[in-house]
Amino acid sequence: MADSTVAVSMAVPIAGRRSPAAAYAARFEAASAGGGLRLAEIPFLTQVNLRVDPKSPAAERIGTAIGVPLPVEPGTVAGGGDLEALWLGPDEWVLLAPDGAAPGLVARLTEAAGGEHVSVVDVSAQRTTLVVAGDRARDVLAHGCTLDLHPRVFGPGRCAQTTLARAGVVLVAGEDGFRLLVRSSFAGYVAEWLLDASVEYAGPAAGA
Repeated sequence: MADSTVAVSMAVPIAGRRSPAAAYAARFEAASAGGGLRLAEIPFLTQVNLRVDPKSPAAERIGTAIGVPLPVEPGTVAGGGDLEALWLGPDEWVLLAPDGAAPGLVARLTEAAGGEHVSVVDVSAQRTTLVVAGDRARDVLAHGCTLDLHPRVFGPGRCAQTTLARAGVVLVAGEDGFRLLVRSSFAGYVAEWLLDASVEYAGPAAGA
């Protein structure tokens, strides 16, 4: 068999899954009761890391195959709905899709690579996704993130690899707030930090 230049790694599904932040669901709901802030987890999202030369024919074929052109502007997000592509570096993206989509997505990426030097790694089990939304979302995150989160600078369609309370995260801005892609082993730590940082904002937003 000829050597392949496409490196592929797949996570192994586990029966009876429990999401990394499942234990915080009730506390997230309580912290969200005031209306100015919403904390939640989106468990088990498909997350596939992609490395490819953005100027290569493979990158163009991949964009066509998944229906989302790979963004080339630093810190931007392309797509929406069932598939998003987040720019992580000059030749690196993470693709987000619904739970269970990894096998089909990896297959499409691998086929589109066409023998070129491409890395496709299913990292779905490595991270979970936390939501910080509402009028107070930026206030909460500002306690532990050094990025300028003003909407004019970091508004919808932007993403960044950064730290929150010294934990590495991928921060994604949306219309109503933010998603944090957090390593599973840090999910509890980040959840506790968010709950602590949100205490002063637990009531309705100012002016509500």
